[in-house]
Amino acid sequence: MAYIDLPEFEQMSESVQEKARPILEKTGNLGEIFKLLAVDEKIYFATDKMVQSFLLDQTYLSYDIKEAIALLISKENSCKMCVGVHKNIAKMLGLSEEKIESILNGIDAMDVEEKEKELLRFCIRASQKDNYKMQKEDMEHLFALGWSKHEVLEAVAIVGYFNYINTLSNVFGLGE
Repeated sequence: MAYIDLPEFEQMSESVQEKARPILEKTGNLGEIFKLLAVDEKIYFATDKMVQSFLLDQTYLSYDIKEAIALLISKENSCKMCVGVHKNIAKMLGLSEEKIESILNGIDAMDVEEKEKELLRFCIRASQKDNYKMQKEDMEHLFALGWSKHEVLEAVAIVGYFNYINTLSNVFGLGE
């Protein structure tokens, strides 16, 4: 139960309602995070643009890697709501229950190439409060494994997005 009153569809701005209507028609409800973002139209649309650009559009990283980042960072940030949402999204993208559980059991439990594990370790490190201690050598290690600067930048942007959305969810008590 959210710590503030969240708007219902009728209380949202017309432009947010336009985005909400197809979701409401398809699923029958709007999640708490959608309602929280709808409190402020500018925040809603800025966040929607990030979701579209980082997670939904085809980009440099595969959907599997993007969802692994989503799950790992959300778990790292103790965001139960986001872990639950992204378990469902991962299933919709075709990830098996076994693969999802291996991600949630930690990077070492995952059956993926070491190259991918190293990127995911880097992402967890980038999500932490002391990420300012990261060095050029951390990047060079990823580049030596074959990751491009575009892929690394995208991975860090996704990490930043999940630190942001997990913070909103946790601070406002969503999914409790």
